[in-house]
Amino acid sequence: MTEEIIIAGFGGQGVLSMGKILAYSGIMQDQEVSWMPSYGPEMRGGTANVIVIVSDERISSPILTTFDTAIILNQQSMDKFEKSVRPGGVLLYDPNGITRHPQRKDIKIYQIEGARLAAEMGNAKIFNMVVFGAFLKIKPVVKLENVIKGLKKSLPERYHKLIPLNEDAINMGMKNVVAL
Repeated sequence: MTEEIIIAGFGGQGVLSMGKILAYSGIMQDQEVSWMPSYGPEMRGGTANVIVIVSDERISSPILTTFDTAIILNQQSMDKFEKSVRPGGVLLYDPNGITRHPQRKDIKIYQIEGARLAAEMGNAKIFNMVVFGAFLKIKPVVKLENVIKGLKKSLPERYHKLIPLNEDAINMGMKNVVAL
């Protein structure tokens, strides 16, 4: 099993963190992983994306132009990466701020209202974990128990008290993803 994923959105949405947690989760399952971030010079508000590969086999190159899954969190990323999903692949997106929804018929399209659900849960910062939960429901490439281990590995210890909230956000995303 090899899953090649791009996660893309604005800086500050937790794009790189989501990729890092996915990568750590794969490591916790003794899988081969690659995590390759890309972002502009802006701290927040600029575009950011990360390519994550999780595989049972050695990864020959972290450089990809097509993906099994695209997780899209803003319109610029939709415009850039929708066409990069392989036929038969998955595109998961949050509709908040999206003006042109995906149109392809040769891929599976899913929607998660991560921004709305995170706000309803009382913490906009868990947006990325709601989206991550939706991804895990669609493509369970890592087990939830390993995601929790990945959170512990990637979060500074002073934030470990937030792990239960992150787990709740993941579960919220798993319950609310919609196939289109």
